[in-house]
Amino acid sequence: MIRYMKILHVETGRHLYGGPQQVIYLIAALRERGHDCTLVCPPDSGIDAAARSAGIPVRNLFCAGDLDLPFAYRLVQYLQTSKPDLVHCHSRRGADMLGGLAASIADVPAVVSRRVDNTEMRLLAALRYRPFKKIIAISDAIAAVLRERDVDDERIEVIRSAVDTEQFATPADCAAYRSAFGLPDGALVIAAAGQLIPRKGHRYLLQAIAELRHSHPHLRTIIFGEGYLNNQLREQAASLQLGDAVQFAGFRDDLDSYMSCVDIFVHPALAEGLGVVTLKAAAAGVPVVGFKAGGLVEAVVDGKTGILVTPENVEELRDSIATLLDDASLRARMGNAGRERMQKEFSIDTMADKHIALYESVLNG
Repeated sequence: MIRYMKILHVETGRHLYGGPQQVIYLIAALRERGHDCTLVCPPDSGIDAAARSAGIPVRNLFCAGDLDLPFAYRLVQYLQTSKPDLVHCHSRRGADMLGGLAASIADVPAVVSRRVDNTEMRLLAALRYRPFKKIIAISDAIAAVLRERDVDDERIEVIRSAVDTEQFATPADCAAYRSAFGLPDGALVIAAAGQLIPRKGHRYLLQAIAELRHSHPHLRTIIFGEGYLNNQLREQAASLQLGDAVQFAGFRDDLDSYMSCVDIFVHPALAEGLGVVTLKAAAAGVPVVGFKAGGLVEAVVDGKTGILVTPENVEELRDSIATLLDDASLRARMGNAGRERMQKEFSIDTMADKHIALYESVLNG
């Protein structure tokens, strides 16, 4: 059995969304276990700053996407110089296609993490995943998509994303949070977080809130995130006359610090690899309402840690939110169940140990 490994991680995303945060969790845990890990990422990216803050060694290489062949050339050079035992590619913005190519040229075994459940052409999937010994799916839903694209089943390994449960054990300053967002006393607060793009389904949430605001006048909704639908969603909220019932808070890197202060977390995504933000909500003791889509059925236990409804069904979404708004004891039960599940099944230690076992299986042939 291999006791010590030198692993090069490649993550080319620009922002510190859920995927890059998982990379930080993994590398930090691997380093705690004595493994030598270095992160390759773009300069001035969100993960660059987070990695340096965590004391993780970083090598900056700019990447413009899947067609940036100079990135692959620079990565080959770095691989030949650094001589890692294994390369782990983490994102789709150049890291998987070009990272796999570079690893193949440098003759270094490689694995890749797949975090999204959208489909692609079989030919493209064959080219994308051919260089990798293992493809790590973060949910059974993603594994199923890979199999549908004819990716070899024996190369697919499911290792779910993790959540830092200890981070949510510290009581949050909810008074400061309510003051910062101008929330009145007695307000029941819904939070949603994700990129403002079509597949995140924010339009359905706004429609549901419009139907709830009169029966629940103390309801307030905060939408966290940025994206090209920002103006369109704001216009929708205005046309629905939501007023101060909804506010758009943009991207906030401190959301985790006050996640436990909200009453309900709603994630109306139409497609989702797993839904790391829902794992965080559960770890914070907050019940989750969402659509039965992709990996969300693995992140949320319907009827126990939250409520899942038919995708695009505004009425079911509205009624599920109302059920939780009207029953504080149900919110508490689901929140406690979610917290306990995260601690048992989605810890960083569990995720890291499974990666180590996979790395060893690859290097041991």
